[in-house]
Amino acid sequence: MRHDASRIAAAYAALGLTGPANPDVLATAFRAAVKAARPDLPGGDDERFRRVIAAYRLIQQQGGVRTALAAPDAVVETTRVAPTVVGVTPLQALNGGSCEIRLGERTLRVSVVPGVRTGDCLRLRGGGDGGADLYLPVLIRSVEGLSALGDDLHMTWPVSPRLIEDGGRVEIDTHAGPRGAWVTPGLTVPVRIRLRNLGLPARSGRPAGHLFVTLQPSEDAPSAAEHLLARFTRVWTSERLAA
Repeated sequence: MRHDASRIAAAYAALGLTGPANPDVLATAFRAAVKAARPDLPGGDDERFRRVIAAYRLIQQQGGVRTALAAPDAVVETTRVAPTVVGVTPLQALNGGSCEIRLGERTLRVSVVPGVRTGDCLRLRGGGDGGADLYLPVLIRSVEGLSALGDDLHMTWPVSPRLIEDGGRVEIDTHAGPRGAWVTPGLTVPVRIRLRNLGLPARSGRPAGHLFVTLQPSEDAPSAAEHLLARFTRVWTSERLAA
């Protein structure tokens, strides 16, 4: 039984959800996850693509759908859950911010807290009929090759095919600035690097996620030697400016 529960939890995480959601949110999360994982698009991955589809099928087989969503600290009634989905970017989910949504004939601005996940709900005080509070489900959309699944972020980074073959150090421009990693020689493509704790920040009992970077072979990408030269130049320049 515990094994089945862990499989279901992993299936929701593969769709970027924290748990059961209503049918509309579940379908929207699946479409976003499968699009972000498509191997023919930037940031996609064949293995992740198959995993997303298998996860969606498993949830459907288990009947893992509910008609009410919960805010992080409260259970809300079905009638108070708005059909409007708040689409946020991965950077908004990382750092917080605000975005505009359409609710009927109204345009509203809602605040996004850092660390929000797909499937969470944002509380809109007095936004419903009769001034009742509304809870708006969140969907993190893939933007410029950066996507969110569960607690983790995913992106691709171009590297020289020689670097994957021979190994070496690679410099990756991430949302948190440049990060270096070592590539072991002879790895099978696709090569995926995990940068710890660079995913979505911890929030409401959810741990901090990681950033998974898929290395994309590209003839136009710099070699390992060029990466080291660029790193040396950057360090030398910063030291000269600080002197």
